[in-house]
Amino acid sequence: MLSPELDLVNNWILTEVWIDSTAIPPYVLMLLGDDQDNFAIYDPKDNYHLIYACSSYEEAKLWLLEDEYEKVEGRISIEKVS
Repeated sequence: MLSPELDLVNNWILTEVWIDSTAIPPYVLMLLGDDQDNFAIYDPKDNYHLIYACSSYEEAKLWLLEDEYEKVEGRISIEKVS
């Protein structure tokens, strides 16, 4: 079991931004991973509170996809709703 005191801030090698694009504005979560196969999902809106921790990228990705988050690739533009 992973400790909630993960030292990902200093040892991260992977960072991804995931969004819930159904929310307006889109809700953002950050996925960080280190070289020891520790992965954690943080909520930047809630002072980077740890939301979920696991020991594989695949598990973290499945958790995000289950809640219908999408990985951000480049820039996301939202059309103006009239």
